[in-house]
Amino acid sequence: MKRSEINQILLKAKAFMAEKQFILPPWAYWSLDDWKNNKLDTHEIIDNMLGWDITDFGSGDFYQRGLFLFTIRNGKLNKDRKPYAEKIMIVEENQETPMHFHWAKMEDIINRGGGNLVIDLYQSDKDENYSNDSLRVKTDGVARTVEAGGSVILKPGESICLEQGVYHRFYGEPGRGKVLVGEVSSVNDDASDNRFYEPIGRFPIIEEDELPIHLLASDYANFL
Repeated sequence: MKRSEINQILLKAKAFMAEKQFILPPWAYWSLDDWKNNKLDTHEIIDNMLGWDITDFGSGDFYQRGLFLFTIRNGKLNKDRKPYAEKIMIVEENQETPMHFHWAKMEDIINRGGGNLVIDLYQSDKDENYSNDSLRVKTDGVARTVEAGGSVILKPGESICLEQGVYHRFYGEPGRGKVLVGEVSSVNDDASDNRFYEPIGRFPIIEEDELPIHLLASDYANFL
């Protein structure tokens, strides 16, 4: 992805979150100089990869297959005491986050506002392929059965709990508008705990055609 594209996605994301009155922590808006001046006091942010996260999953087309995320809080296994994580995401209409599951993380996905979020589901089998068995999930604490490959549609205010080993992909329902999506989970490790059904890239390779408006979490190692 080009840095100029990432910057434009950031600007649109900030405007959408402001529209929905979702406020990020102050350091979300720091410049590179701010980061350098505060580096000694921000080890949790840097080490646990909090902050802006934009990916096209290697597709080359962010709006077809991609995701905007901001990790607000996150622990680090065997490094600190925080056992939980929280993210905010923006999902466009028909913008796919591809099929994946997590070996360690258990998460709630919450529609925080905007359009409807469609989530397609499969249970994984012992070989980490799709199972043909139906699966039981809970939406806002209410148990329901979903057939293999079936979908759950979350309207604003609704949520689903996804346990380890449950394949899921999601996208905004066509004609309903973009979706503000929350995630509350156990500790999140995007470097090692994503099992994508097809081999894809989690973090983008960035072409630096202009300076970053804000650093991505994946930028910290290169800029700080």
